[in-house]
Amino acid sequence: MELYQLEYFLEAARQRNFTRAAASLNLAQAALSEQIRKLETELSTPLFHRGRRETVLTAAGETLRVHAEGLLHRAEAARRAVQDLLGLRSGRLTIGAIPSVSACLLPAAIAAFRKRHPAVELALFEGTSETVAQWVESGRVEFGIVQLPSTSGSFDEIPLLREPFVALVAKSHPLAKQRSVSLVKLAQESFVLYKGRARDTAFAACREAGFEPRIACESSELETIRSLVAAGLGIAILPQLATRQPSKDCQVIRLRGDPVERQVALLSKAGHAPSPSAAVFRTILAGQR
Repeated sequence: MELYQLEYFLEAARQRNFTRAAASLNLAQAALSEQIRKLETELSTPLFHRGRRETVLTAAGETLRVHAEGLLHRAEAARRAVQDLLGLRSGRLTIGAIPSVSACLLPAAIAAFRKRHPAVELALFEGTSETVAQWVESGRVEFGIVQLPSTSGSFDEIPLLREPFVALVAKSHPLAKQRSVSLVKLAQESFVLYKGRARDTAFAACREAGFEPRIACESSELETIRSLVAAGLGIAILPQLATRQPSKDCQVIRLRGDPVERQVALLSKAGHAPSPSAAVFRTILAGQR
């Protein structure tokens, strides 16, 4: 059965007369009668007692009336919900991101989005690049922000930024007075490593420079990394983005020589068109790079 057939049926039930119902619906009476007949054939039972002056519902018709009213009400609610979603007057946007991005890049974008569209619920989940990619693939998040290369899967990638890695040292460290340092000069240092794909990049760069980094600690929390570096436990090799927030106890030093870099990209499921809220958020994010 079709929704328009249920609308015709309900109008005939309200008017108790096919002629009046047809006029109300701006239909020919024969067309209305044909649609009611199709409903009765599909349900294998009469829906109306047809009298000369008045047409009233059968028991089956009364049962259908209750359900038809509910179905049409829900259909109208669904139409309104979709229109609200398209107009960003409701809905939910879920985002996954690696910690350095969620801490240092997303807050401004989230604030701008919430100011424009306060009725859209926004949820943010943090994880490693591999975890975020899995969330995108499973549909837990609509899009994710990861360090490339992405894990195996069918994704669309939109590059967001390419950034260098830098050294973070305590203000009391002898290197703190230098503007730049080569990785090879750090061979005897202890390292506080930032877990995730950034750790792999830092590790590979140290090996490329000819040494195996001596690990003092590993953490996935930026604040923990900063605190441990400030306390003198070791130095950290971090993406530049992760050092945007100033620390009075730490110093950022540029790395000389072959660049240690990473590329950060926005990941979405291949072939999936973004929701209106996701499209707007992506535009905001691209504009603040």
